[in-house]
Amino acid sequence: MVDEKVNQVDDRVNGWELPLLLFGGFRTLVDALHAELAREGHPDARPVHGFAMQAIGVRGVTATELGRRLGVSKQAAGKTVDRLIALGYAERADDPRDARRKIVRLTARGLDCLARSARIFDALRTSWVGTLGSARVTEIETSLRAVVPAESLRVDAPGWMGT
Repeated sequence: MVDEKVNQVDDRVNGWELPLLLFGGFRTLVDALHAELAREGHPDARPVHGFAMQAIGVRGVTATELGRRLGVSKQAAGKTVDRLIALGYAERADDPRDARRKIVRLTARGLDCLARSARIFDALRTSWVGTLGSARVTEIETSLRAVVPAESLRVDAPGWMGT
């Protein structure tokens, strides 16, 4: 009887654990991704670079647009772009639609990093399937889709990248 009451209290008190577990799962996947990226020739890639490269996309963007997509100032986006350029992941180029503007676009190295990231994330998901089973991983994904608004599944989530 006492154990049953303790378990009921624990279920109510441990609401704080859900966000920590979700973040821990995210961090576990991202850390494993970056360890593998380092082994595959991208030792300087960091999570912020992945978010930024996703936001740049295959067509490129202006620094202003990148800042909007990342939810940061144009200046903060510019610093991230400078770092991506220094690492060889991006370059600045003339905008073919407006000669007054510059766009940031990914280099072959940046595209390679994104392609490897996609493949590695697939392998990490497969690893989770090996541990939890396919039905359970699919159930987790389906359950999270039910509670996470679709608009949250985008790169341009203000606050994610700091200011």
